[in-house]
Amino acid sequence: MIQFIQRSIVLGITLLFGSTGETITEKSGHLNLGIPGIMYVGGISGVIGAFLYENGVGAENMVPILAVLIPLLCCIAGSLLMGLIYSFFTVSLRANQNVTGLALTTLGTGIGNFFGGSLIKLLKSDVPFISLGGTSRYFKAQLPFADKLGWFGQLFLSYSFLAYVAIFIAIFTAWLLKKTRVGLHLRAVGENPATADAAGIPVGKYKYFATCIGAVIAGLGGLFYVMDYSGGIWANNAFGDLGWLSIALVIFTVWRTDIGILGSFIFGALLIIHNYITNLGMAGQELIKVVPYVVTIIVLIVVSARERRETQPPQALGQSYFREDR
Repeated sequence: MIQFIQRSIVLGITLLFGSTGETITEKSGHLNLGIPGIMYVGGISGVIGAFLYENGVGAENMVPILAVLIPLLCCIAGSLLMGLIYSFFTVSLRANQNVTGLALTTLGTGIGNFFGGSLIKLLKSDVPFISLGGTSRYFKAQLPFADKLGWFGQLFLSYSFLAYVAIFIAIFTAWLLKKTRVGLHLRAVGENPATADAAGIPVGKYKYFATCIGAVIAGLGGLFYVMDYSGGIWANNAFGDLGWLSIALVIFTVWRTDIGILGSFIFGALLIIHNYITNLGMAGQELIKVVPYVVTIIVLIVVSARERRETQPPQALGQSYFREDR
């Protein structure tokens, strides 16, 4: 049971990064369906940085701080670039957000598979994946006293630093959106950009800022998945539906990142529970895998029926803002 909870939380952290990033973006009024592609680019960017460093100096000669910092910076750079591309098309050029997001997902997946396949060819390996065990060891480092605290240490203190970073970002984002002037302005931009613009709020800057920050946070989810959950192994098309589940999790948590912490762990558990149920056939496994989507649809129906403003998406979500129409 402890192992099941641990694996659920670790997988859930990937979803938490993605959903937190998407929530910030949606609060500015932009629906970024490119999150799966951004997570993919974030993961492969970190892999490229780790690959160059680990194979350049050798796994035994790696400096711990550089082993973590280089992939982290590469991941941030790649994710930020994707966020800027999306912002340029949807904010500056006012392109359709849905089409741009889907194109970004296709682009990100293609970039990941291209560079992932290229690195595999460079290694001249017979296996269709890249193993970065040396780098992963530093990313998965746990608190030294976790094992001495029994079940409490195993359940709450046995995770890598990025897991705690994800939880901190989710809690900080919830506080920022509800208690600060910046959060108030961002929510105003997402609810009614024309009114926010008339009040002197720089709508374009807030949209760019929220979208790019959201992309960086989502990209960290891709890096976490590769370096922590997968143990440093990159394989093309290994992310599955995690990016789309992150978007579904935003609806499940009614656009609240603090609730997203619990929601991500629940989704993580539902994704792997079939591995812990004996005598479960292929049909049963597929039915269990679809549960998160069914739950999300039910939550969406319930939220829509209640019509409470605090549980509704931003009013201008998905709508391009034309200042001339104000």
